[in-house]
Amino acid sequence: MKAVFLLPFLVALSVGNVVKQQEKELEWWETAIIYQIYPRSFADSDGDGIGDLKGITSKLEYIKEIGAGAIWLSPIFQSPMYDFGYDIADFYAIHDEYGTMEDFDELLEKANELDIKIVLDLVPNHTSNESVWFQEALNGNEKYIDYFVWEDGIVDENGNRQPPNNWRSHFRGSAWEYREEVGKYYLHQFVVGQPDLNYRNPDVIEEMKDIIRFWLNKGVAGFRVDAVNCLFEVDKALFNGIYPDEPMSGRTDVDPESHDYLSHIYTKDQDETYYMVYEWRDIFDEYTEKDGLPRVMMTEVYASIQNVVRYFGEGDKEGAQMPFNFDLITDVDASSSAADIKRAVDKFLTYKPVHKNANWVVGNHDNSRMATRYGPLLVDGINMIVLLLPGVGVTYMGEEIGMVDGYVSWEDTVDPSGCNTNDPINYVISSRDPERTPFQWNSERNSGFSTADKTWLPVAEGYESLNVENQKVAERSHIKVYQALADLRKDKAFQYGRYDSLALNNDVFVFRRWYNGETFIVVVNMRDAEYVVDLTYFENVSGEATVVITSIQSPKEGGDVFDVSALPVAGYEGIVLRLI
Repeated sequence: MKAVFLLPFLVALSVGNVVKQQEKELEWWETAIIYQIYPRSFADSDGDGIGDLKGITSKLEYIKEIGAGAIWLSPIFQSPMYDFGYDIADFYAIHDEYGTMEDFDELLEKANELDIKIVLDLVPNHTSNESVWFQEALNGNEKYIDYFVWEDGIVDENGNRQPPNNWRSHFRGSAWEYREEVGKYYLHQFVVGQPDLNYRNPDVIEEMKDIIRFWLNKGVAGFRVDAVNCLFEVDKALFNGIYPDEPMSGRTDVDPESHDYLSHIYTKDQDETYYMVYEWRDIFDEYTEKDGLPRVMMTEVYASIQNVVRYFGEGDKEGAQMPFNFDLITDVDASSSAADIKRAVDKFLTYKPVHKNANWVVGNHDNSRMATRYGPLLVDGINMIVLLLPGVGVTYMGEEIGMVDGYVSWEDTVDPSGCNTNDPINYVISSRDPERTPFQWNSERNSGFSTADKTWLPVAEGYESLNVENQKVAERSHIKVYQALADLRKDKAFQYGRYDSLALNNDVFVFRRWYNGETFIVVVNMRDAEYVVDLTYFENVSGEATVVITSIQSPKEGGDVFDVSALPVAGYEGIVLRLI
């Protein structure tokens, strides 16, 4: 009898503990929308055709208005701009086209007033060939020579000097460049002007940690870490002191100069890389303990899901809070079925550690825009997925209004990915310029981005109608849907609630979020076809539901009530429902 009486008590105690754990105080990044700004294209304050820090500061109220809680800035450090900021000459200085350190301090101060966190883009894999470090190496300074990865060349049968091995750059061609000053080749996994740093040198490790500390001391809330899985190359000591050739990938759709021609088993995803990230996280946590502000790390890795989730940590070693989840970029697009969408969403949720947060990224400065890949009619539906799934929502500037890729002619192309093709016809396949065209503020000249005669990239066609100002005054618009979603995700059902999903047919993807008796259901139709769907396939879903938010082309209105066993769904419609 004693055990019988104790059992209900223990069950009640257990349930109480679960609820208490679920409602733990969440850190700022766990509930925030993180909004990526490509500084060169966001807002130009001085009329030179290039976006800058003062321009960003002038638009912070807009960031607050749409509901984002943090901005992630693509690189703002001093750079010769061969790769538009990802080739950093001075990690401690602001690029002169973007402003000054005083401008950055003003941006930080204004952001703090508005309770907007600032996350910077850290590029630790490489520096610029114009950096003091590299120039000192060329001058024979042994300390700085060892900051980089050098290797002797080989002499072919004709007596000509050739690179040490077959490694390929991300931007085509050999990843090695010879310098007479040193008498060796240096490694550059990206453009020639981006020499790789040598992370087998403890001085390089400490240098990068000092850079992290410098910016954390200034008050930034964290870093997005670029190309992190390229940090370490294989230890050549394991191969008799010679870096080995990488095997061919087997792909027949690329030529031998392409990075994709090889399988990068010696230049990516080395075990040492994960432990370097764990060491950086220790620094982040030191600052959190000092002032109580959690510092967030977001890692950029295009790799297998098994490798991506390793960045979360291992055992008692903590890593990145947000190893970026690119599955909604790499795995699905406008041609995908509802089942494809479900598989892409479930993949990250399945592989991530159960106690870690998911994150959802559907676009960035390196990939064709969401509205182009999925189609303009799915903008609201995709934003519903990104902002209402469990975890952190990440938005690339312009996704809130449905910006599409801009056309950039061969003559106007500046991205090395496009330029290095030397192909005036097919360059568009490789160029990242289309997703980087200036932000569309209004229908005025240069879309309100700049007063310059010529902007660094041309403004996308159609900006006269597709812009922030027009959408603010429209009765229905993408930006209004986005704002409503940002507000809705503050509900406990989205902050603490559970998740389940279904592909109801080939076209209609649905998911539900529920918590403490409240249930929301999100419906996204991937095709221009009408259906009547039965939501009672979800367990414990029955009766009626009221419409909370709809896509702009939906025939439904907020407050409409429908029988969940027979919900009419229009073509490309997105709907958020609350179960009554």
